[in-house]
Amino acid sequence: MLLRLADRWFACHGKSWLNRRLACGRITIDTIFLFIVLATLASGVLSLAGAASLSLGLLSKLIDKMVSFSAGVLLGTALLHLLPESLESHVDAHVITSWLLGGLLGFFLLEKLALLRHSHHHEGDGHHHEHGHDAHEAGKGGWMILVGSAIHNFADGVVIAAAFLTDPRLGLAATVSITVHEVAHKLGDFMVLLNAGFPRRKALVLTLASSLTALAGGVLGYFMLDRLQGLIPYLLALAASSFIYIAVSDLMPQMQRRTSPRDALPQILLIAVGLALVVWLNGHDHEHAHGHDHDAPSSALAMSAGGVIGGGGGTSEGAGGAAGRMGTSVSATGS
Repeated sequence: MLLRLADRWFACHGKSWLNRRLACGRITIDTIFLFIVLATLASGVLSLAGAASLSLGLLSKLIDKMVSFSAGVLLGTALLHLLPESLESHVDAHVITSWLLGGLLGFFLLEKLALLRHSHHHEGDGHHHEHGHDAHEAGKGGWMILVGSAIHNFADGVVIAAAFLTDPRLGLAATVSITVHEVAHKLGDFMVLLNAGFPRRKALVLTLASSLTALAGGVLGYFMLDRLQGLIPYLLALAASSFIYIAVSDLMPQMQRRTSPRDALPQILLIAVGLALVVWLNGHDHEHAHGHDHDAPSSALAMSAGGVIGGGGGTSEGAGGAAGRMGTSVSATGS
């Protein structure tokens, strides 16, 4: 009897927040699965709802603000949460930083290859919209964007699943961070599809279909995460490099194109708000950070974040190219 009581006390006061809730019956695996399903649906559907309900003129005005805010959220998530988690693992710090550097260079090469392949479409000759062939190429580019977005959304679902399996509070933080970024991403996709000649209703339906792959990623991640424990620190470093690359190579260059002094202060403030949101959502009370087991459930977030690599940085037509697509599609749609 005493041993059973001791075992239950240890289970209810152990290191992992999630393990304590599971052991004491305060939360169940079924509840976590429901959280994952709802969160993955919300990350795609809510962000798309904004693109569908707003006029193109208002969307174009919101893009700059969303880009600045998203940059703060992505940098904060990468540098204040994902990378520190990776560095606190059992893997040597030099190995982790090597994976971080390798990820940044890898995403650059992948995006460079994609840009070279499609340079005739993105650069054109100054009047490519006047030619039927180029209009056809624009339509093909729209379908490629949908495929890239589907892969990216699937990876987002894996991230959300792992975050909830680590700690529901982290799941909420991951969901909000991804949804904020996806608003800008979905706006870009939606407007590029319109510019490529897709009817508004068809563009909406296809974008929604690509968003639902996040649900598939969340469900698969829920059932598969335990098999990837050994890859956690490395995938976490790659996830951080993915977030950093998207923010620095795609989002911030969009912000730099606004050269008016009046634009600088709002951009800085929105980046700061994005960073503050990450700090607040991650809750630096350190019940999770101090004394948690980095090789146990808390590491699931690290492993899951590696799923971002499949869509966020590894596909320039996915998340990595979203900001650039937004800027070009706004001008093209308005012309």
